[in-house]
Amino acid sequence: MNDKINNLIKKFLNKETISYLIFGVLTTIINIVVFWFAERELAFIMSEDAASLVGNVIAWVISVAFAFVTNKLFVFESKSMAFKVVMAELTGFVIARLLSLAFDEGFMFVAIVLLGMNSLLAKIISNVFVVIINYVLSKFFIFKNK
Repeated sequence: MNDKINNLIKKFLNKETISYLIFGVLTTIINIVVFWFAERELAFIMSEDAASLVGNVIAWVISVAFAFVTNKLFVFESKSMAFKVVMAELTGFVIARLLSLAFDEGFMFVAIVLLGMNSLLAKIISNVFVVIINYVLSKFFIFKNK
């Protein structure tokens, strides 16, 4: 029984998953701070709901740029800087992040507009799911060839 537990711990608590969690938390912090700032500033020129959804997209763009660099270099250690490799990784990364953005926007719409949830709380909850989705897509589809 102890061997099974130790193997499970080794499988999930390794350099890759720990660094993904660290950079995932940093990406999430960037995403939430940019969202908060953008939503606050956009609320002066549009409705609160629209400001939340547009601010979410702005936060996504900035956090995806940060996440790509940190995932490529530090998490999945894809060191190739060959144009073809970087473009393939970037394309896959952006497509995967667009899928998680669709989830994020859908979650935010339901939580804020339909359920009346606090936008910052909705953003934090949504980000938990987004981090998991992004890890799976990055590990198995984007940076699979180190």
